[in-house]
Amino acid sequence: MQKRRPLLITTGEPAGIGMDVVLLLAAEGKLQDFKRPIWVTADSAAMQKRANMLVTAGVLESCPLWQTVDLEIEADDFLEQMSQQTIDDNNNDNNNDNHAFILLNTPCAEPVVCGKINTRNSAMVAKQLDIAHQLATNKKVAAIVTGPLQKSALIDADIKLLDGTMFSGHTEFFMQQSGCEKVVMMLANQAMKVALVTTHLALKDIPAAITADNVRQTVQIVIDDMREKFGLTQPRILVCGLNPHAGEGGHLGVEEIEIINPVLREFIDADVDISEAMPADTLFTPRHLANCDAVIAMYHDQGLPVLKSHGFGDTVNLTLGLPYIRTSVDHGTALDLAGRGGASATSLYQALLMANEMADKSLIDSSLA
Repeated sequence: MQKRRPLLITTGEPAGIGMDVVLLLAAEGKLQDFKRPIWVTADSAAMQKRANMLVTAGVLESCPLWQTVDLEIEADDFLEQMSQQTIDDNNNDNNNDNHAFILLNTPCAEPVVCGKINTRNSAMVAKQLDIAHQLATNKKVAAIVTGPLQKSALIDADIKLLDGTMFSGHTEFFMQQSGCEKVVMMLANQAMKVALVTTHLALKDIPAAITADNVRQTVQIVIDDMREKFGLTQPRILVCGLNPHAGEGGHLGVEEIEIINPVLREFIDADVDISEAMPADTLFTPRHLANCDAVIAMYHDQGLPVLKSHGFGDTVNLTLGLPYIRTSVDHGTALDLAGRGGASATSLYQALLMANEMADKSLIDSSLA
C-alpha cells in the first residue's frame, strides 16, 4: 500500500465530447487501470445529463458511478481526506471502490446543450484550467490530462491569458500561469516522441524563428524533461535540420551551419547524447529511431506527419518545460458527436497512460508520485 497522487482530467468545452470520453472509459472500467484516483472537472448536472443521454442512445449500458465534490464548499476537508488515501497495487483505490472517478464540480453559467457552443459557459472552461494549475502546483495531483476546448468560444467570451492577450490555448495558459519563459510541444506515441522548435507558424515565417536561443532553449527543455519526467539519465536525441539534406553543406541553406549545429555542438561538448542536424527525410527511419529517445524537429509539418502516420489514434500531446506533467488528447471537441455516440476514448486513454507512466518515473517528486 502506498500513497499515489491522482490524475486530473479537465473535460474542457461542455458542449463537446470531453465528458463523453470520460464516461466511456468509466463504463469500461478502464479508469481503474492506473492504480491512482482519477479526478475530473466538469459541471455535475451536465455530467449526469450526458450519462443519461449516452444510456438512452445505447452507448452505455448503465451510468457509471462517481463521487461529486463541490470545491467551493468542501475543498479543505476533501483535500485532507484525499491526502490520507492509499492505493493498493492489486485492488486500486481502497476508499472509493464503487466510484469510477471523483467529479470536482465546476458549474456552468447556463445549462449545457450538446453540440451548441454557449460563450456564457466559457468562464467555466477557463475555471477548469485554473483548478488544474493550482492542484498541480500544490502537488495535490500527479498530472493534468486535458480534454478538448473550443478556443474560438473563449476568445468570443473575451477570456484573456495572464498577460492580457487573447486566449490562445492550453499550452499558453499553463505556461503563463507557471511563469515559464518557454515551453515545448511534444507529441508521442509507441513509435516515437517528437518535440518542436516552432509550432503553429506559416512556412514563410519559420526560418526567422530558428534562432540560436530558440534552438538552445528547446534542446535544454527536452533534455531536462526527458530526465526529470521520463527518468532517462542520458536521453538520446536526434535533431532534424531545417533544409533539405540538412542544407547540403550550405548549398541548400545555411541555417544548419550558422545557427543549428553551433548550438548542438555546445551540448555535444557537454557530453549530451545528441546529434548534429540530420536530413529529416532519413532521420525518421527505423535504423535511426531504434537508437533514440526523442526527435527534435524544426517545424510542425516536418515531424508530426511522420509521427501521426505511425499511430494517429494513439498519439498524445505533451507540454514540456512546465513544473508539472501535462498531457492532452489529440482531437477536438467533435460537437456533432456529443451525447450521440461515435466518439472514441482511445486518445484520452493514451493520454492517461502517458501521464501515469511519467508520474511513475518522474523525479519532480519521487517521494509521492
